[in-house]
Amino acid sequence: MYDRILIPVDGSDEATRAARRGLDLARRFDAAVDVLHVIDRRSSTRTSDEQAQLRERGEEIVGEIERLAADHDQSVTTTVTDGSPAARIARLAADYETGLIVIGRQGITGLGKRLLGGVTEGVLHRSDVPVLVVPTGDQSTGDSFDYDRLLVPTDGSDNATRAAPRASAVAQQCGATAHVLSVIDLQAAGGAFSAGGLEESFVDRLEDEGEAIVDELAAEIDATGDVDVETAVEKTSLDGVAAEIREYIGAHDIDLVVMGSHGRSNLRRQLLGSVSGAVLRSVDVPILIVTRS
Repeated sequence: MYDRILIPVDGSDEATRAARRGLDLARRFDAAVDVLHVIDRRSSTRTSDEQAQLRERGEEIVGEIERLAADHDQSVTTTVTDGSPAARIARLAADYETGLIVIGRQGITGLGKRLLGGVTEGVLHRSDVPVLVVPTGDQSTGDSFDYDRLLVPTDGSDNATRAAPRASAVAQQCGATAHVLSVIDLQAAGGAFSAGGLEESFVDRLEDEGEAIVDELAAEIDATGDVDVETAVEKTSLDGVAAEIREYIGAHDIDLVVMGSHGRSNLRRQLLGSVSGAVLRSVDVPILIVTRS
């Protein structure tokens, strides 16, 4: 499942932090590592000397990650190429039969006003390969990382279920507990009828459905390996599902979130589902996004 990991880097501190996490996971899973730097094709109008400097800088960038790996006697394959960065990353991930892409949430190509870097958003939009996004606020240091508590949010959708084996694999390898969470959005469930309050029997049915959803996903995780699983069903009304997930992350010291890119209510044309997108843009723990494919 994680036997080959692709790490795109752009020379930013955030990309280097993401690379350290990618190398750590590769050591845990004994995975091959491809380190990639893409020279933006928009630089093609530059002079040959400028192009040579960009390629030299690209070689320095991937060389830095190669040296980080060598400190742990870890071999990597490095590539410097050109093109549209997000498209090239997604294409090479498919060509390499990559099991996981590890990337920073915003590198040097992301505008300051953006909550996700343009390249990272593009990779999430294009890639059929799961993407581990390392946040800007990641405060972890060193070359080894703890994954003691994983969170798998679910709404019962097929895409949420696809996250189960991905979470289980990490939990097994890291000895982690998997938390399975379903959040009931009372306002969305009740619609216009929620203005005056929902009947207790209706809320009870929603809670029963939530319990069934988390139990089903917990069984999926347990079926793929010996993993400790905890389940929870929470309710929200005004703050929304993403806010409740963020609160759960903080309250339970979650180290990694594994979730589907879209839920039941999201249209395929959206770049990310409303919940996954909001969580991805706002939490300071890594998030492994599992696509619909």
